[in-house]
Amino acid sequence: MDAQIKTWSVQRTLDPLVAQVTSLISDQPSNKRKGRSKRAHLLVANIIQATENFINKASEIAHENPDMRNDLLQSMEEVKRTGDEMAVLSKEFADDPCSKPKRQQMIVAARALLTSVTHLLIIADLVDVQLIFKSIRLVEDDLQHIHDASNQEELIHFYKQYGKDIVDLSQHAQRRQHDLVDRLEQENLAAARGTIKRTTIMLLTASKAYLRHPELPYARENRDFVYNQVRDAIGVIAAIMQGRPIPPTQTLKLDSSLSSVGDLTRALNEFDRIVMMKPQKFNEQIIRPQLEERLESIISGAALLADSLSTREDRRDRIVQECNAVRQALQDLLDEYIQYSRKKSSDENVNTKIQAMQTKTRDLRKQLRKAVVDHVSDTFLATNVPLLALIDAARRGNTQLVEETSQIFMEHASKLIEVANVACSMSDQVEGIKLVRLAAMQIQHLSPQVVNAARILVARSTSKVALENMDVFRDTWEKYVRLLTEAVDEITTIEDFLAVSENHILEDINLCIQAMVERNPDLSDELDLLINFK
Repeated sequence: MDAQIKTWSVQRTLDPLVAQVTSLISDQPSNKRKGRSKRAHLLVANIIQATENFINKASEIAHENPDMRNDLLQSMEEVKRTGDEMAVLSKEFADDPCSKPKRQQMIVAARALLTSVTHLLIIADLVDVQLIFKSIRLVEDDLQHIHDASNQEELIHFYKQYGKDIVDLSQHAQRRQHDLVDRLEQENLAAARGTIKRTTIMLLTASKAYLRHPELPYARENRDFVYNQVRDAIGVIAAIMQGRPIPPTQTLKLDSSLSSVGDLTRALNEFDRIVMMKPQKFNEQIIRPQLEERLESIISGAALLADSLSTREDRRDRIVQECNAVRQALQDLLDEYIQYSRKKSSDENVNTKIQAMQTKTRDLRKQLRKAVVDHVSDTFLATNVPLLALIDAARRGNTQLVEETSQIFMEHASKLIEVANVACSMSDQVEGIKLVRLAAMQIQHLSPQVVNAARILVARSTSKVALENMDVFRDTWEKYVRLLTEAVDEITTIEDFLAVSENHILEDINLCIQAMVERNPDLSDELDLLINFK
């Protein structure tokens, strides 16, 4: 059995005993006289009492949980055995605290006692895990019944039971989540609970749409998507409860890569760190190609951002200028290092060049961050317009228009995800990056199903069930987009955003005035709308 402590409640229960045993082991008697240690005898009494308390509590748990009774009784016997042995040896040590052999015997007994108590607490903790597994099995049965329902009446009946059981599972999982020691397990459990909560209504509407229109392949895809989302979320909870890894194929799996610092920011940070070397350690054959290669990699990333459609022309020019300035600053610094190695420069001169190098990389960062804001301010305006156009086409029963607007909608969703990732590339806010990537991942998974919901509706434009399903998928998608927008805002500095937004608004005002002069009302109205959004 895995003896690793998984929860804070087990840790907190064990801590006082660990402290008492540690105090007893480290008790140092006076060197002036031999004899009994009153403090040691008091600690021994406390340890004996604590051990008895563990056994009594475990006995109550065993009585209340027959399924775990044998395991608990076996572990209790081991605690009693090691506790009795510890009591005898620790009393002997307390009577003769200067004896090294007796101290060593007591230390061995103390370790055995702590191991057995830890084992007992972990088994007792498994009682909560077993309760969660009972809830999981009920929900899995409910989910299968919903999947296999043959008519609307059966579906509603099974869905009501699912609603009750899923609340019970969520409450158990929430308590467990707060008690877990491992933070990644906490986050995976929270994500699974969130998925279950957000898909509850979708599960009903998608299942109803499939039962009403089983001839439509999009209806099956909608239903299967939601069903698999819930099933995967339950699988995550089960894996965490069992202490086993979440399968890499699991779409809901969270890992440390989600919260890694952005690529460009990380590369710039590493570059700045390397250039700040002591001049005595400079080796031209090793350091020069290393720094030049790293800088060219950074410049390649900056060029991709500069060449993007949303990057303004003047911003593109500034990025190119700053890249060239960084290149020149690096060559100046490398030359200074070479001069130093030839005894023709000083520490002061090298430090001056390092500071100049850092100033140039800081200026490049600033322009890259502003380019990110260019993208964000253009893309995250009126985020629901393509979605509303898609739904409107579906409601009108216009199949061709649905296909056209669905392509626009998917391109828009991809652009949101792309820009979100660009924002992450220039951020060092680890928690914020994680939220952005999570929201983007959810939008990526959901967007094709929004299109499927629209295709169901356009094929059966008078169906209330299809319309209800479309509305639920729309609401869910809009919630994820709001989460993504807020998360992107959090990793974008307000100073950069205000400065860039002001310039964008001035650009739009000038274009609006020009449109009015040229008597172009359509363009004028469009620009007026953009200005108001910004």
